[in-house]
Amino acid sequence: MGGPGRTGSRRARTVLSEPEIVRRLRAAGCVFAEDEAHLLVAAFRSPAELAARVGRRVAGVPLEHVLGWAEFCGLRISVDPGVFVPRHRTEFLVRQAAVRTPPGAVVVDLCCGSGALGVALAAATEGLELHAVDIDPAAVRSARRNVGPLGGHVYRGDLYAPLPGRLRGRVDVLLANAPYVPTEEIRLLPPEARDHEHRVALDGGADGLDVLRRVIADAERWLAPAGVLLIEAGRHQAAALGELVGTAGLRCRTESAEDAHVVIVTR
Repeated sequence: MGGPGRTGSRRARTVLSEPEIVRRLRAAGCVFAEDEAHLLVAAFRSPAELAARVGRRVAGVPLEHVLGWAEFCGLRISVDPGVFVPRHRTEFLVRQAAVRTPPGAVVVDLCCGSGALGVALAAATEGLELHAVDIDPAAVRSARRNVGPLGGHVYRGDLYAPLPGRLRGRVDVLLANAPYVPTEEIRLLPPEARDHEHRVALDGGADGLDVLRRVIADAERWLAPAGVLLIEAGRHQAAALGELVGTAGLRCRTESAEDAHVVIVTR
């Protein structure tokens, strides 16, 4: 009788209470410790699993990777470890796209990561034909879980290369949240991004524009006559992007809101 009772007591002590989780998260520097603790307790009922997930979060793993999902535009987006976590500032790009997307539009989400942008746009617009592309196999796996249930298509490859040829000249909305952080500035990113998201989703080359140069250079071949390309970028990159757009024979303007900057490109 005494032995099992002592074992039960030890097990009981391993169950983390929500206040204890909050304390641990605060000590680790989590700003929204109370909110995170509530999400963790709700998601992981098993004491062992809860303790393991709290340990990962305390060690600096992004909450979204711990939970397996991110909240974006009011939707729950599946996100695997290593996959770029969709930023709330990127919701501004989705809003800009939504007012330019007619029902039934052909939409391509380049460098799609988890597919969050295309999924959010599909939630805001009726009857999209959605295609998403990423070069990172982990991102493609996440995107397929998010985009597949909508009837969309996800391709693994480099920018436009894996897209079916029938889409040339037919894309109404082209979304590009491509990597735009200059290589030397990656070390300045928060550890959650720098240490836990795949570098291919962050590194934009020496000036941050290596991938975007290629996106812009080939955009005209894929855009429909009235199509639009929307690019997220840093404020200081807008002028350089404008020059790239002009060289490609296209036009653009920039829309901004707080720390979100979207370059809108048309023929």
